[in-house]
Amino acid sequence: MADLLSRIDPDILLFIGIFMGVLLLVEGMRQFLSRRETSTEARSRRMRMIAAGTSQAERIAILAPKRHPNGSLRNFMLPALLAEAGLPPRPGLFISAAILSAAFLVLVLTAVTGLFPAIAIAVALCILLPFLMLRAARTKRRNMLVAQLPDALDLMARGLKAGHPLNTSIATVAETMPDPIGSEFGVIVDQVSYGDDVVTAVRKLSERVPTEDFQYLAASISIQHGTGGNLGQVLSVLSQVIRGRAMMRRKIKAMSAEGRISAFILSALPFLIFGLNSIITPEYYGGVMDYPLFIPLAIAAVGLVLLNALILFKLVNFRI
Repeated sequence: MADLLSRIDPDILLFIGIFMGVLLLVEGMRQFLSRRETSTEARSRRMRMIAAGTSQAERIAILAPKRHPNGSLRNFMLPALLAEAGLPPRPGLFISAAILSAAFLVLVLTAVTGLFPAIAIAVALCILLPFLMLRAARTKRRNMLVAQLPDALDLMARGLKAGHPLNTSIATVAETMPDPIGSEFGVIVDQVSYGDDVVTAVRKLSERVPTEDFQYLAASISIQHGTGGNLGQVLSVLSQVIRGRAMMRRKIKAMSAEGRISAFILSALPFLIFGLNSIITPEYYGGVMDYPLFIPLAIAAVGLVLLNALILFKLVNFRI
């Protein structure tokens, strides 16, 4: 063994040692930087608020802001939209940032594009785009809630079958499951502690997350509260139904993928052809732009193309 070690070049051992040291350092830094929060903070946003010392009223006001009594106006209420997207319900900050950003962009672009085009671009980028991104974030959070709901129902059903009361089962979901469903069930716990009954708190949850799955949950608990029955078994069956619906959605999405791609290609093809013709042969359209009928016919053509795209996407998008 000593003879074997004496034959090895010391420089090679040095390089191997340096390589191993650098590798361990990089791996350690990666694990340190990617390390999540501690177990008392990482479960949900509500648990972090509890650790920060917030009261029940403050948590309810932030996680479940009051809504307009008219449900049809829910989508136009910025505080509720921010809360549903998982953001702090601070509409003043959101509106101020959008207006200031739009004003700054108008000042920058006015010298290049003129006042009215600059205003249009600023409104599109600083007001409409953030609003659309906010709606997309809300949709993504709702999908995450629906995906987490079966696990939460199974956890509640096991607690009920073990003899725990419904409030304790809901509190277990709030304490053990991550966001976003951990915070939503935590709001139920806070509302019950603040004076609401369980049925009302779950109904408010179905209003905050207006999907059929959460409405089924609210109806199940309301019926059991009024008539009695084996709620644990009901929640287990509801969990299986929700999982089956999710599996069916994925199957339908996979089966309709070809149709959706075809619809996208057919909808984008006229605009692509127009752009290529305008670049390769500018006089193809430029030679007839002066005719009086060009603008009406162009508007009609664009309208028909958009109508065709709408019909195609309606044909290949299914909802169950």
